[in-house]
Amino acid sequence: MQAVIPFPELSPEIFSISLFGMEFALRWYALAYIAGLLLGWRLVVALMKRPTLWPENRPPMQPQQVEDLLTWVILGVVIGGRLGFVLFYKPAHYLANPVEILAVWEGGMSFHGGLLGVVIATWLWTGKHAIARMSAADALAMAAPPGLFFGRLANFINGELWGRPSDVPWAMKFPTMCVDPGWQGCPIPGEWFYYGGELARHPSQLYEAALEGLVLGAVLLWLALRRGALKRPGIVTGSFFAGYGISRFIVEYFRQADAQFITPDNPIGFVIGQGTIGVTMGQLLSLPMILLGLALIAYARRRVPAPA
Repeated sequence: MQAVIPFPELSPEIFSISLFGMEFALRWYALAYIAGLLLGWRLVVALMKRPTLWPENRPPMQPQQVEDLLTWVILGVVIGGRLGFVLFYKPAHYLANPVEILAVWEGGMSFHGGLLGVVIATWLWTGKHAIARMSAADALAMAAPPGLFFGRLANFINGELWGRPSDVPWAMKFPTMCVDPGWQGCPIPGEWFYYGGELARHPSQLYEAALEGLVLGAVLLWLALRRGALKRPGIVTGSFFAGYGISRFIVEYFRQADAQFITPDNPIGFVIGQGTIGVTMGQLLSLPMILLGLALIAYARRRVPAPA
């Protein structure tokens, strides 16, 4: 019998309180967003205070402007992430139930949609304040890995976005909280049950936290602090796009596809291909990121570097 690592059955809610007849809860996922945004904000502020890192020894914005940009980034993350999930993953469901698009508290966010939302928000904000767009993008790219790291840890705690069945020694059985009796075999509301049976699976959320958060973050810090990459606007942004795309493409080989893509004839959940060969939605959305990242790096390297 295969030995598996016990899953820490933590509640998705850190705590909840009742006020005026309503229930308010702080969830791990919300805390991950808050922690990622705050750490990213402080990192960007710290970078703005080191002018020698930037072209012509001038940071693209003042530290006090970063807080204003953070507000726009938050809106871009939430609106873009939600609309991306609606359009990329469940368009038919939300077309039939448009009111549910606003129910962000029920979950359902897309990283690729959130990234596009941040790009649009940053483009508008930098244009409004006449700030060098590519240098601002480099700063935000530096801030992204902490949010990715905490977000994937929250996915793990919530017992969601688990991996494919596996017999590796560190495989886990992922339970989920029963919400609606009858849903996917859900037995009792409020109780844990094993979705998909007693299968041991890859803890792919931790793979993503390591690659997208720790490894990619370390690479970007090394490029900025040791290689002077911020002197050439676009290298850090391109490295983030390419690095995230490659990391996500790799992890998709271990991650369970979204249920709406899985059929008896397509058990792995490919959106292109069948059987054991194909491309998942996550991989399909990552390919443009890889190509864009490599193109930005090539463009930035051809430009004359700014004076040290």
